[in-house]
Amino acid sequence: MGASPPRANPTQHQISTRLWAFYRWCADTTIPELHRLAATIQAWWPPIEAFILTGITNAASEGINRLIKLEARNAFGFRNPINQRLRSRCASIRAALRPAKPG
Repeated sequence: MGASPPRANPTQHQISTRLWAFYRWCADTTIPELHRLAATIQAWWPPIEAFILTGITNAASEGINRLIKLEARNAFGFRNPINQRLRSRCASIRAALRPAKPG
């Protein structure tokens, strides 16, 4: 059973079959980390399935949010809150203007 890329338009049957095989593989082991991985996949399955079916992700916005939070931490101690906001805004603009790296 070969893996296919996320945007290969798998059918619902293929997705269900491979998910069942993954859960079965995890259940048949005695490795607790694989049991925990299966539980994590089960908990996050709706967003994972949405990505598999659509290829759409919120990675870009999450990355920008991470940069904004980093700049906010670095700007902690600025006495002027307007400067803190400006620094965060500049960081998000820089991130948005960077060329995208193909995945």
